[in-house]
Amino acid sequence: MDINKITHFDGQTYQHGFDFVRLKGQMLRVYSIVKDGKWRTLRQISEECGDPEASVSARLRDLRKDRFGAYEVERMRSENGLHLYRVTRGEISK
Repeated sequence: MDINKITHFDGQTYQHGFDFVRLKGQMLRVYSIVKDGKWRTLRQISEECGDPEASVSARLRDLRKDRFGAYEVERMRSENGLHLYRVTRGEISK
């Protein structure tokens, strides 16, 4: 991921001056963990990066967006009902 390409986020309550630095930091921490393609729960990612599970989930959704690299984020349900996530490939060429 090229951190210089992250210029903004969005959402109904997003305020650039207040939220951008925090969300960009979360994005970089989450990406640094999931880029290896290993299956992890939201809790595992959250524990590794120190951000709340809800924030991790939002950043995984962001990774699917074109402006954040259009990564493929896979999800599967484990036998005990937990969902696991992984990023299976890098940026998709346009």
